[in-house]
Amino acid sequence: MVCGTGVGAAIGANKMKGIRAAVCHERASAHQCVEHDDVNVMCIGAQIVGPWLAKDLGGIPRSEISTEEEFRPPYVAKLADMDAVA
Repeated sequence: MVCGTGVGAAIGANKMKGIRAAVCHERASAHQCVEHDDVNVMCIGAQIVGPWLAKDLGGIPRSEISTEEEFRPPYVAKLADMDAVA
């Protein structure tokens, strides 16, 4: 999702059931969000990220990002528990 800073898009997306959104303005945070925080929606700021980086972030192949359960930290299960309560 894209908005001015990415923050509003992330806040709005996180209101939706099953969505875990985060602001990502460079490759390292994009990888970290998926690998360690189970993020399924990436939000970027059009006023912060240039078109070349936005294209690069959107084009990160899923094969580059490990999503196998064994690599996910135990707190991802805690996030799922929090989702169930909300």
